[in-house]
Amino acid sequence: MSWWADEDDDEDVLDAYDEASIRSRPNPKGNRPRSKQRPEHTDAQIARVLGVDRGRYTILLDENTPDERQVTSTRASELRRQAIVTGDRVAVVGDTTGDEGTLSRIVRIEPRRTLLRRSADDTDEVERVIVANADQMLIVVAAANPEPRTRLVDRYLVAAFDAGIEPMLCVTKIDLADPAPFLENFAGLDLPVFTSREDHIPVDEIKAALVGHDTVVVGHSGVGKSTLVNEIVPGAMRATGHVNVVTGRGRHTSSSTVSLRVENENGRGWVIDTPGVRSFGLGHINSDSILKAFTDLAEIAEDCPRGCTHLPDAPDCAIIEAVEAGRLGDTGRARLDSLQRLLATFAT
Repeated sequence: MSWWADEDDDEDVLDAYDEASIRSRPNPKGNRPRSKQRPEHTDAQIARVLGVDRGRYTILLDENTPDERQVTSTRASELRRQAIVTGDRVAVVGDTTGDEGTLSRIVRIEPRRTLLRRSADDTDEVERVIVANADQMLIVVAAANPEPRTRLVDRYLVAAFDAGIEPMLCVTKIDLADPAPFLENFAGLDLPVFTSREDHIPVDEIKAALVGHDTVVVGHSGVGKSTLVNEIVPGAMRATGHVNVVTGRGRHTSSSTVSLRVENENGRGWVIDTPGVRSFGLGHINSDSILKAFTDLAEIAEDCPRGCTHLPDAPDCAIIEAVEAGRLGDTGRARLDSLQRLLATFAT
């Protein structure tokens, strides 16, 4: 007789050791390698990013349709290393109704047409993305209080041309000072210019230039940029400040970048208001892009020898020779000086 129990008893004994009912705790690192494949989100909707606030994104869905609505969104974990900025077009999934308390999710950034960037200073190659997909830049500068800074405007122009953005200039507070001497510095550029004073802002003229475009507005603190935006976009309610009478510096009022709709009888456009800055680093820009901002000098530079630096010690520089010969008029030397100051920053 076998030492095993009978057949029925045998099955009862083995059933006691059946592991089918055991519940094991998952390995926190995953029971198997995580797949690198991600959902394609073919059902995602495309939206415009209007603003960013502490990890939450205000986006616009179904733009220019009866179903247009603003939705609050967060970004998917796979995008945590990618900057999502105002002006971006993004793919969104989840609850896109826009109802109070709902939250959608950004899963993809659509290809960008342009990207405006700046660095902390000229020696810092780490770039900070400001705005995506803008096709125009409105540079706001005051004729006085604070005094206009030609070098800062030059830097804006360099950044605009490097990004493929068309620049425009608006000079405010012309009731305090004549803007003509300042504007002479840019006489050689094909640069649309608007002027305004306290009792008259050319709102209709500026709106006409903005409709049909995505325009980023930049400027030094205290130049009246937010005041201008409030006039162009009624109800924008951008915070305004004042200029310190001792230091001559403006106070930072706008603390975030936000898209605002501008419209007139001919259509709609977008104004992207940015916080005022006192510096605009170009450490991320290739020095070859600097000359493009000075279109009048760039044409003459075609006659320069290969590898010409255009700096004061550059031999046979066509630009220097043209200025010395008086071919660029009274503003030529100032234009060349501005170009050389920027180029010297990147000289090795």
